[in-house]
Amino acid sequence: MAIDEFKFYGKTETELQNLSIEEFIKLIPARRRRTLKRGVMERHKPLLTKIKLAKEGKRKKPIKTHSRDMLVIPDMLGMTIHVHTGKQFNPIIIQPEMLGHFLGEFALTRNRVAHSAPGVGATKSSTAAASKAK
Repeated sequence: MAIDEFKFYGKTETELQNLSIEEFIKLIPARRRRTLKRGVMERHKPLLTKIKLAKEGKRKKPIKTHSRDMLVIPDMLGMTIHVHTGKQFNPIIIQPEMLGHFLGEFALTRNRVAHSAPGVGATKSSTAAASKAK
């Protein structure tokens, strides 16, 4: 069975990279479309300039950003963007499936809590065991 090529609303990955922002806006759902139609906010402009420089090969440093509310656009495909989680920067490789989502969706801010066994005195049986040991 052949593996199908990824398509985003009928567009292949190469077609997506050639799309302008106006053409991409027509493909995405309403909430995301309105976000992009409002225009690029001032806090997103440094990120877009870093992406542009990296595409041209003029930027060697990793792209780091605090803009978790920036939409993933076709210009970002294939790039690694380090998104801040509040404590550290998580590297995210932008894949075609991420188009139209926010960067913050891929850099989780809360870690999974892994509890160990309860300590001495945490339960009634553990206090009884502690008193017998004396």
